[in-house]
Amino acid sequence: MSTKWDDSSWQKEFLNMKSHSPSDVKLLLGGVKGLKNAWRLGVLHVEYERLKKIQEQKQQ
Repeated sequence: MSTKWDDSSWQKEFLNMKSHSPSDVKLLLGGVKGLKNAWRLGVLHVEYERLKKIQEQKQQ
């Protein structure tokens, strides 16, 4: 499995999936500025994957 580290398309899609706190929106649009932000972005990505999976199951 290869990962595109500069791929931010999931972030834009995730912004449209649910409402977010202002700090999360800033992080999703602006990127990581430190270890705490990297951890939070990882948490948001896991949540995105979970919501995406649920969304795909509903479409089937």
